[in-house]
Amino acid sequence: MSRRTVIQAAAGGCVVALAALLVWHLTHQPRSVVQAVAKHRIVPAPEFALQRLTAAGKLSLASLRGKAVVVNFWASDCAPCKQEMPRLVAFARTWSSRQVVVVGVDIGEGRKGPARAFSRRYGATYPMVFDPSASTAGPWGIIGTPQTFFVDRRGRIVDHVLGPVSTQKLEAGARRALAT
Repeated sequence: MSRRTVIQAAAGGCVVALAALLVWHLTHQPRSVVQAVAKHRIVPAPEFALQRLTAAGKLSLASLRGKAVVVNFWASDCAPCKQEMPRLVAFARTWSSRQVVVVGVDIGEGRKGPARAFSRRYGATYPMVFDPSASTAGPWGIIGTPQTFFVDRRGRIVDHVLGPVSTQKLEAGARRALAT
């Protein structure tokens, strides 16, 4: 066998192994809130207390009880996250006076530097937190970014958007979170 054939066989084996791992992960994933929300059920939002990205200390979801919260999971190297960021920034400014808080969760990045640069680049002034170990991924059902959840004043998820969120979906989700 030539060296090229061996490399191709090894690469093919890796692809098959990764595909099998993905299928296993999807079929053995712990019950997450995404499954319930997809069936139009209102469920308690999983709690988190994460380091703030651009300020000192931690931010917990529980500290925002009484307000509607838009939780947006993102990563600085995610192209769709870059697309939606200007909409989130504008939405956060417009809706902050209506008791709606946007919280950005940078998930799975090992260092704060790229996330801070991303936040500054887009002028995000709403709270951003940092989850380098992706500890929120399982409970929230995050398998990719971006994902946006709408949490009502009592801490329950009332809606979810997989992929980039539009202005219309931000407004509809916020209204639903405020109404429940």
